[in-house]
Amino acid sequence: MPGGGATRTSVRIAVIGDRGTGKSSLIAAAAAESFRPEVPPVLPPTRLPSDYYPDNVPIVIIDTSSSLEYRGKLAEELKRADAVVLTYACDQPLTLNRLSTFWLHELRRLEVIAPVIVAGCKLDRRDEEYNLSVEMMPLMQQFREIETCIECSAANMLQIQEVFYFAQKAILHPTAPLFDQETQALRPRCMRALKRIFTLCDLDMDGALNDDELNEFQVKCFNSPLQPAEIVGVKSVVREKLPEGVNELGLTLTGFLFLHALFIEKGRIETTWTVLRKFGYNDELKLGDDYLFFPKKKAPDQSVELTSEAVEFLKGIFSTFDDDKDGVLRENELEDLFSTAPESPWDEAPYKDAVDRTPLRGLSISGFLSQWALMTMLDPAQTIANLIYVGHNCDAASALHITRRRLLDKKQQQTERNVFQCFVFGPKKAGKSALLTSLLGRPFSENYTPTTSERYAVNIVQQHPGNKKTLILQEIPEDGVKKLLSNKESLAACDVAVFVYDSSSESSLNGAVELLSYVARQGEESGFGMPCLLIAAKNDLDTSSTSNRDSAKICVDMGIDAPIPISVKERDINDVFSRILKAAQQPHLNVPETDQGRSQKRYKKLANYTLMSLSVGAAATFVGLVAYRTYAARRSTST
Repeated sequence: MPGGGATRTSVRIAVIGDRGTGKSSLIAAAAAESFRPEVPPVLPPTRLPSDYYPDNVPIVIIDTSSSLEYRGKLAEELKRADAVVLTYACDQPLTLNRLSTFWLHELRRLEVIAPVIVAGCKLDRRDEEYNLSVEMMPLMQQFREIETCIECSAANMLQIQEVFYFAQKAILHPTAPLFDQETQALRPRCMRALKRIFTLCDLDMDGALNDDELNEFQVKCFNSPLQPAEIVGVKSVVREKLPEGVNELGLTLTGFLFLHALFIEKGRIETTWTVLRKFGYNDELKLGDDYLFFPKKKAPDQSVELTSEAVEFLKGIFSTFDDDKDGVLRENELEDLFSTAPESPWDEAPYKDAVDRTPLRGLSISGFLSQWALMTMLDPAQTIANLIYVGHNCDAASALHITRRRLLDKKQQQTERNVFQCFVFGPKKAGKSALLTSLLGRPFSENYTPTTSERYAVNIVQQHPGNKKTLILQEIPEDGVKKLLSNKESLAACDVAVFVYDSSSESSLNGAVELLSYVARQGEESGFGMPCLLIAAKNDLDTSSTSNRDSAKICVDMGIDAPIPISVKERDINDVFSRILKAAQQPHLNVPETDQGRSQKRYKKLANYTLMSLSVGAAATFVGLVAYRTYAARRSTST
């Protein structure tokens, strides 16, 4: 289905049901606003103008046939429909039974996700009494896609307009995202959005909306103030049903949420949707793209970082939610911090296990800022959204910074980046995962679990007093290298690469060198070559002297530093993370050269020298020719 209710330019409604249930008469009566005794079996698409209903969105109604030869066309129309009106005839009980035995199952079979309005037509022909709500309740409980049920009469022009009003309302103001019909309660994401709105409107931050704050909220959402008597009335309703919803300061958050649940229960769901959309929410109860737009374009070798202003804001909010001031956000404190966001952004991969946590899953300030740094690098729009959700009022430009191109850093032989991404390559069982675990300060484990998908580890590393940088390690499984490098710009995001091998295994070294050559060649061809380091892991095991000599020679041949020996098991990491950062901060050094790349560079230099020589020779010839002609002309004149 097309975009959300706040941005729709039209609504498409398909009317379906058994033959003779009154589909065409229903549509014709709505369009003409009068009963038409004679109508064609199937009407062409019918349009209701934008001013037909208060939401000012035009409606296109599609009449359908239930005949077998029309089934293919019916399926197409249902796929395109924003809402479905499913009809039965009030004087034909069999057509009502067919809703549950055929039509609703058919909609599910076709995977139609549009809301359904059940409309009983020909109400004027029913003789016996009928309790609609009692009869329809089992059907609505079995088929949750049914938004509402209504009965109407085209002949008497009874509730004809209401049928399509409810259909349009189900699209523009859907119930499902906001309210759980089964539990009769607001859904968690709706409560989170409303809590953020309440917090924004609570200007004096006393936990309640006073009369002035209620009025400002009313004017912002509905363009008209509340009269004093109306404010008193609102509070009285809340106090009567929920005493804790009002205190001496005003309407509490509990009362604010209760009011919106009450609006929905009373059929005024458009009131809550108006509030949500005024504060930027879309149909998924997330901030819309216009709130999250990051206008600056960036080259593949540029990255995105938090500005110092955003970092200071995050430090402040960390302190605010650290209730016991122990320097750690416990899980409940972190949940409270993100209680105004649709959900906590770090509950799933790749963020879930990417930073160091306490035994009780708490986050230190460095882990907290590291999570934000990773999210900013991977998904800047997600960072902007969550900054806004937790109370940051500035725009994207003040919160995010696009770094200088790495190619330019290489020419300048320095970088101003504060966050560096390192790709971790290596053969299986080389020690890549152990390296990531070590960055997070976690103990070594003998258990081997192969990495099959992307995995990150992030931490703040202090190189020397006063100089802290954020290092992001991304483990690249050996089986995933070819897929990664199939994208020619894949290395653009990499500031430095390390190639880990088991120093006790010659085959592991060979595998790492093969990967190094492969990646180095890709860097030469794409122009996104980066500093590279070899890491001799498992240094606590017996190390072959031959492997040591071979690895040292390889490093010399390729123009990079000697391998860095480490033992994660023995906690002897040889300052490896500072050395990785140092390499990243010197983008012109440790960039490996392959034999092919070196030959191409020599050929290019020779070609440039030849062109220069030819240019100089041609220029000399031209100057000599001009001089000769000048001399000849003078001699001819003198004679």
